Amino acid sequence: MGSSFILFIVTLLLSCCLVHCGPLSFQSLTPNFTASFLKFIDTSGAFLSSPNGTFKAAITNTKSQERSYYFVIIHSESHVVVWSANRNLPVSDSAELRLSVEGIALFNDSGDPIWSTKPFHSRTSSFITSLQLLESGNLVLVDDFNSSVWESFDFPADTVVVGQRLSVRKSLISSENKAELAEGNYELVVTENDARLRWNEMTYWKLTMEAKAFRDTNTPVEYMMIKSNGLFLLGANGTKIVIQVVLEELKSPDFRIAKLEENGHLSVKRFSKGNWVSEFDAPSDSCRVAFTCKKLGVCDGERCFCPLGFRISSEVNGSCAPIDSHLVMPASCNATLNVNNITELGNRVSYLRLENGMDYFANDFTEAKMHGVNLSVCQNFCSKNCSCLGIFHDQSSGSCYMIENFLGSIWRGSDSDRSGYVKVISKLSSFDPNDNSSDERSRFPVVALVLLPSSGVLFIIVIMAGIIWLMRRKRLMQISGKKFGRADSSSSAEFDNISILGLPVKFDYEEIRVAMEDFRTQIGSGGFGTVYKGTLSDGTVVAVKKMNHPGAHGKKEFCTELAIIGRVHHVNLVGLKGFCAHRGERFLVYEYMNRGSLDRTLFGNGPALEWRTRFGIALGTARGLAYLHGGCEHKIIHCDVKPENILLHDNLQVKISDFGLSKLLNPEQSSWFTTMRGTRGYLAPEWLTSSAITEKSDVYSYGMLLLEIVRGKKNSSFQPPNVTTSQSDSSERNRLSPSSLGSANQPIYFPLFALEMHEQKKYLELVDPRVLGRVKSEEVEKLVCVALCCLHQEPSLRPTMVNVVGMLEGVLPLGEPHVQSLNFLRFYGRRFTQASMIEGDQEVNVFELHQQNRNLSSTTSSSYNSFSYMSSQQVSGPR
Repeated sequence: MGSSFILFIVTLLLSCCLVHCGPLSFQSLTPNFTASFLKFIDTSGAFLSSPNGTFKAAITNTKSQERSYYFVIIHSESHVVVWSANRNLPVSDSAELRLSVEGIALFNDSGDPIWSTKPFHSRTSSFITSLQLLESGNLVLVDDFNSSVWESFDFPADTVVVGQRLSVRKSLISSENKAELAEGNYELVVTENDARLRWNEMTYWKLTMEAKAFRDTNTPVEYMMIKSNGLFLLGANGTKIVIQVVLEELKSPDFRIAKLEENGHLSVKRFSKGNWVSEFDAPSDSCRVAFTCKKLGVCDGERCFCPLGFRISSEVNGSCAPIDSHLVMPASCNATLNVNNITELGNRVSYLRLENGMDYFANDFTEAKMHGVNLSVCQNFCSKNCSCLGIFHDQSSGSCYMIENFLGSIWRGSDSDRSGYVKVISKLSSFDPNDNSSDERSRFPVVALVLLPSSGVLFIIVIMAGIIWLMRRKRLMQISGKKFGRADSSSSAEFDNISILGLPVKFDYEEIRVAMEDFRTQIGSGGFGTVYKGTLSDGTVVAVKKMNHPGAHGKKEFCTELAIIGRVHHVNLVGLKGFCAHRGERFLVYEYMNRGSLDRTLFGNGPALEWRTRFGIALGTARGLAYLHGGCEHKIIHCDVKPENILLHDNLQVKISDFGLSKLLNPEQSSWFTTMRGTRGYLAPEWLTSSAITEKSDVYSYGMLLLEIVRGKKNSSFQPPNVTTSQSDSSERNRLSPSSLGSANQPIYFPLFALEMHEQKKYLELVDPRVLGRVKSEEVEKLVCVALCCLHQEPSLRPTMVNVVGMLEGVLPLGEPHVQSLNFLRFYGRRFTQASMIEGDQEVNVFELHQQNRNLSSTTSSSYNSFSYMSSQQVSGPR
């Protein structure tokens, strides 16, 4: 604001006065003539402070060179604006801010009110007695009964502070950009079961999508609140936590806010020691944001580009437009098309198809307009609707999704079965008379044929024939050279001519070697290869897997598989950053997970994982598998779900690794693949039958993993029961289940023990003793019941991973295990106990047990038509 004093006037009963009182600060303003609140506004624009000076009410501008001012509340230390009255209507320096017994009003320089608190005395028979700025940052009007009749907290802008409630159906609106307070197009709205981010009323994110968000109850949400220990959605008048994001305990004098940023992200950040620290930022995948790449732009990680058939156009503010200048994308219900009837318009409407793997941000959050229809019906439906700008059609279900009114960004990397089509309209003329380039292109060939003599034409024909012959000869030499082994295989140059949609970054071998410091730091190994830690030239820490058995895959097939894996993006899946091929060796470059694999943390000698952390790991793993099974264009069956393949990052963020790599093995490796992937205790029974291998095989493995998370030990390791019951209870338990327990000194096959304790409703017997006393029985019951449902011998009885996520989140009712389909565990338990006592073996060989049990177990389901599958032959080759 410089040194000029702005004539904003606090008035009483429409009487205006300005008193120069120096740079004073008031905690409240009262509308009476004798008070000294009628004061000079200091050079920062502040005229009212909270009791401890944490917040100030001020008149300020966001750009010092402009004379546009806002009535705002500012956090004094960080200078961040936490509330604004007139976001969309800035005023000049001759405007007036009036306080009267009827409330506050802001008038422009013409004397017209542009913002006000509505009058209250007519409704309450009371008058405003003071304007107060509380230490919480809440600006309130108090009446003569000392009651608050208006609060700024009830009218949020783009920010909420600690203690402020954002009620259901209220929202935060983002700013247009960093330098403006005007409202943008992004909105955070609280609903009765979640918090959603929307763009032009279309949802693109939910809080429950985030790995850090935990659902505690199904109580209807009443409001969202930032507290000293996290972000919460609360219900039952604040007594029930519905969803929470736990953050570090806020320490004085630190300051925390939740803000809907101008880029469409919801951020929670803390101001500490003069700096902002980011604590939560969502969506974690920026490509999920609705307009991150403008209109029709395709988001691929950090890159934006236009789809095939489209180009960046300055005419549409850098968004994408058809390359063909004779085609235009209609605006919603555009009346300028001058089309007299729907038939005429229909003859001019066509659709440009998007590439595979592309999806619209809103499709996962909206209902299809129609079901069970073919593509033609879906397109005709859109053609007759002037608000329709494009469609996505799911061929498998016949669902028709419409993009209406607004066209946002496209998300690349989706694995849905939906195919996208953008609606375009051809111009009335076959050519654009204003397009000189097209006119010249259309006339040049005719002119050339007329002007060139016949000898010139013959000369051109000879030249063209020579060029074609030379190109064919060069191609034949390349093929011949490859046949005789003369192709250059010294680097990854052999992959340079392969162009496959979605292929990840190709690294040079030298770059990989330097990053790995000559492969000095080994951090893991397994059947697929050895993993090394390294740092790329840009400082990115990565994990590089050197594949032991690259197989006989051709280059194109290898790249196709990489493209499939590279397009899989989910917060609970380890990201593939690129690959390298060098003299027959192949390397995969992954993001680095600094906490290592789950087995080290879960089974190691370090501090025990708390129950909340275990639940978060279980939920994150389930979400990742659900995405692999149903959220991808190419369904991926992991085939090796176990703690070693669950990786942890900072704050114990969960990511699944090694998904999809089974596709990279050749049939000659089938024997090795079968035994390796079955690592003692996680293989579903159908692996050793002629049954098909489906995503339900992963569900079984997840059930085994879930029990290990509960117990903190391997299912097939020696583990005496918890001593939490009386001696008589223990005797009764031994009598009921001699096969698994026998005595306290005998080993336990834990899945059977879990089944028996479920039948007796003694769930605390199953908990890791290190966290016993810090977990409730119903919390353990949820994980155990879900695990047992996953272990059903008949794959058709197992839930999908989507349903598992629903049960863990509390959205779906908890499934009831079918004991009949779990009886095979009793045979496993007896065999394990006998083998352990006789041979001292501490692990059960699932292969041998299943072969012995095949004739005793119940018949597995003969039909797998209810879900997609690949056969075991397809996964691992002939057996």
